[in-house]
Amino acid sequence: MEIRHLVTFMTIVEIGSYTAAASKLGYTQSTITAHIQSLEQEIGGELFTYVKRKLQLTHTGRELIPLAEDLLATHEQIKNMRGANEFGGVLKVAAPESLTISRLSPIIREFTLKYPHVRLILSNGTCGQNQIDLMTGRADVAFMVYPEFKPEKCYHYPLLEEKIVLVGSNNSLDHFDQYKRNQTNHFFITNEEGCSYRSMFEKYILKRDLYNFQIMELWSIEAIKKIVMSGIGFSVLPYITVKEEIERGELKIIHHNEKFDQIYSHMLIKRKKWLSPAVKAFVELVLNSTNETDKGVQNKIVELTN
Repeated sequence: MEIRHLVTFMTIVEIGSYTAAASKLGYTQSTITAHIQSLEQEIGGELFTYVKRKLQLTHTGRELIPLAEDLLATHEQIKNMRGANEFGGVLKVAAPESLTISRLSPIIREFTLKYPHVRLILSNGTCGQNQIDLMTGRADVAFMVYPEFKPEKCYHYPLLEEKIVLVGSNNSLDHFDQYKRNQTNHFFITNEEGCSYRSMFEKYILKRDLYNFQIMELWSIEAIKKIVMSGIGFSVLPYITVKEEIERGELKIIHHNEKFDQIYSHMLIKRKKWLSPAVKAFVELVLNSTNETDKGVQNKIVELTN
């Protein structure tokens, strides 16, 4: 069994296609096929199958993933034995947009300056997708904005409580009760389905039969903020993402009597026998930054909403 065959297998798992894996690895498709056939002969079973023309893992393929990850991690560890303090390779980070623009940007900048030989790849997705990417090997570190939970097969670092606020334009209604009395005249401006704080708010309004708000779904938090500033509706966002606009008077917090579910930022790392120096260094930067940030933010929110 060759390491390159396992690399091919995990690349197909990550990308979901023989053709795309061949392009990424610089092989012909026949070479990719030969690698998988060689693995299948050694293991004694098929690794992939097609269901309605879509490539899917077999039961044997799913069982191979954690074993292949361990072997590749051990191989990476052996390669890194030549210098425990050497940093290189690729670090893949998956995070929701809200954390990327509000908390991770300075951390990523510091990391890239400190470890210039590490290629950092950042992807933005919903919290659920980020967790899937972590468990399937598409990410080394995943971030989520989510209620309290206890994930399996992961090192889990709860970071901060992310205060969720209702925001409107500077000329918007002052209290959410005014929106509730006249729901159809205001848009609930939000991001894609699967977002934790969107789901939290929609669950809340459905329980109270407040389902007549028109929904405007946009592609980014920056777009949401611009539309909210225009005055056609309100949004529900983590305070940290609108802090600067509120301080500049471009947005304002809408008062409310509602008690929303608490939501936190989380960092997840897949539980492995060995973590690369780059992963360890990135985690350390995140934890140090978390310990130093948000001093006084809670008091600021209380001041703005009273």
